[in-house]
Amino acid sequence: MKLTVVFMCLALPVWAQSPDQAARAAITQLQNAQVALRSADASRDQIAALTETVQAYEAGLGALREGLRQLTAEEQDLTGDLTARRAELGQLLGVLSTISTTPQPALHGQPRGQIDAARAGMLVADVSTGLHAQAEALRLQLAQVQGLRALRDEAEQSLMDGLTGVQDARAALGQAVSTRSDLPQPFADDPTQTALLLASTETLARFADGLSENLPAADATLTPSGNLPLPVAGIVQPTQTGRDGFFIAAQPHALVTAPVAATILYAGPYREDGNVVILEPTADVLFILSGMETSFGQVGQIVPAGTPLGLMGGDATTVNGILTEIGANPDEVAMQTLYLEVRDGQSSVSPDAWFALE
Repeated sequence: MKLTVVFMCLALPVWAQSPDQAARAAITQLQNAQVALRSADASRDQIAALTETVQAYEAGLGALREGLRQLTAEEQDLTGDLTARRAELGQLLGVLSTISTTPQPALHGQPRGQIDAARAGMLVADVSTGLHAQAEALRLQLAQVQGLRALRDEAEQSLMDGLTGVQDARAALGQAVSTRSDLPQPFADDPTQTALLLASTETLARFADGLSENLPAADATLTPSGNLPLPVAGIVQPTQTGRDGFFIAAQPHALVTAPVAATILYAGPYREDGNVVILEPTADVLFILSGMETSFGQVGQIVPAGTPLGLMGGDATTVNGILTEIGANPDEVAMQTLYLEVRDGQSSVSPDAWFALE
């Protein structure tokens, strides 16, 4: 499973923070990078300052991904609550409609019929007003969350533009130093890049403020619990290669699903590993799934637990071929075997800390 290049591209700083705290930490990194860029004179110092700026941009993008997961979860909860309130309102309107269409002879036939009907109508009307107010409050919260999503998209675009600029500047400076050619314009003297740095800092600050003000406090990270479901049903087999990942021998054409809500960081073919999906369930933790014949989803997409991620390959008419113990033909097993690896930071960790293997 040669995914080293992908892992290096996806490596992020280790966080034990909530999304708004991570965004504020990235803001501090960006501010420090600005100071370093302005004070760098020698070429070596400029390269170091540009490297620090790249890391600051990457930290900001990581904080935005973590924030988007929280926004998506909150949006789903609010939408569900709003749907429930609408259902309750519908039931109350049905009761009111029943009261209003009660035949008058029936009401006159009971001494207290008209009084009881009036009282019931007023009671239901009061409750209906309260539910309307609750629904309106939920709609307001939902609008705030959607506004934060738009602000998050704006911040992401600003950070991506800035990251591209600083990477190009670092590459150009490094090339000039190695070839002893004329040095390019100092990054700190470029007004466009300076403006992007300032814009990234400002949008990140507004995003962090919005998260802390409008969303309930969330757990800093998803912690290993050892109870996540396997992404595909099958027989767990060790790799026998010293790696911490493991294989899951599944039925041909079995559906692979997300074990927990996560961000898709990569989805598609990768060398000889077949189709690979890399999930980020929380900051600096990656679930790598490889060996699928078909993969679903797009990079950057937030997927709830249980979302289909892909399909296994193989011949669905020969189920017994995949359900063999180790010792069967490795080429046959590999065609219908999902490889699962968990990475925490720069290191691979044992998946049994996260997944229920029994």
